[in-house]
Amino acid sequence: MSKSVAEPSSPNPVSASGPGTLYIVATPIGNLEDLSPRAERVLSTVDLVAAEDTRHTGRLLQHFGTRKPMIALHDHNERERYQRVLDELQAGKSVALVSDAGTPLISDPGYVLVREARALGVKVSPVPGACAAVTALSAAGLPTDRFLFGGFLSAKRSARKAALESLRRELATLVFYESPHRILEALADMADVLGDTREVVLGRELTKAFETFYSGSLAEVIEALQSDAHGTRGEFVVMVRGYEPSGEPQSESALDEDRLLELLLRELPVKKAARVVADLTGGSKNELYQRALSLKER
Repeated sequence: MSKSVAEPSSPNPVSASGPGTLYIVATPIGNLEDLSPRAERVLSTVDLVAAEDTRHTGRLLQHFGTRKPMIALHDHNERERYQRVLDELQAGKSVALVSDAGTPLISDPGYVLVREARALGVKVSPVPGACAAVTALSAAGLPTDRFLFGGFLSAKRSARKAALESLRRELATLVFYESPHRILEALADMADVLGDTREVVLGRELTKAFETFYSGSLAEVIEALQSDAHGTRGEFVVMVRGYEPSGEPQSESALDEDRLLELLLRELPVKKAARVVADLTGGSKNELYQRALSLKER
C-alpha cells in the first residue's frame, strides 16, 4: 500500500487575513550537524527569532549563513516580553522560538508565550529535533517505557532531598538535568535518599567532543566522577532506575501490601485494587496504584 507524503510547510508570509505562525524550533545541544534541514529552513524564512540568548543564537544563525531580527525571551523577562511577540504574530508575522540548546519549554523558557499564543488562536507549530533528556535516555540502557522528567532539582539541599523523597518509590526511570558545580552534591543526596546501590546513568557533554557516559550504582558513579579530572565539567543528564519493590529490603507491612495487591489483582482492575489496599493499610493511593501497575505488568 502506498503512503502519501505531506509536502513540507513553509513559514507564513505577512498576511492581513490572520495571525502568523509561532514555530517552536529545537536546536542542537552540542553538535551543529544535528540541526534538521527543516529547522534551518524555518530559521532562514521567519520574520523574527525569539531567543533565550540572542548572542548565542546569533552565532548559530551566522554559522548557517542566516541573519534575522531577534528579541531576547528568557526566564527573567518572558512575562514582560511575550506581548511584543504576540503583537508580531497577530500582525501576520512568523516567529521562531528557540532556546540556547535543545527543545524550547523543556526546562527552558517559552511556556507563557506558547500558552498565550494558543489562547489567542495563533497557530503553534513544533519543529522537532534535539532534546537532552531523550537523547540521553536513548543511550542509557535503562527502562524507557515510562520515565519521569524532573528538570533541575532545587539548589537548596533541604528542598532537593524533599523532592527526592517524594520520588523514592516512583517506578518510572527518573531523569534530571544538573549543573557541573552541583552534580556531586545532587548525586550524594540521591544516594542518601534513594540508596547508594540504586542504578544510575550519567550523560555528560552529550553530542560534543568529550561526550561521556558513567553508569553503575550511585556509589560507583560518584567515585568515578571524583576520580575523573574532567568529571565535573559540562552539562549533565542524570538518569536513575525506578524503584523496584522486590529489589530492596522492605518492611513487613510493605510486603503485606504487595501480597494484598497480587491477590486483589486477580479479580479487580488496577485502580480499584489499589484503592482497597489503601483503605486497608492507610498507604498512599497513588503509590499503591503505581506498585499495582508494576505487579500487573509482571
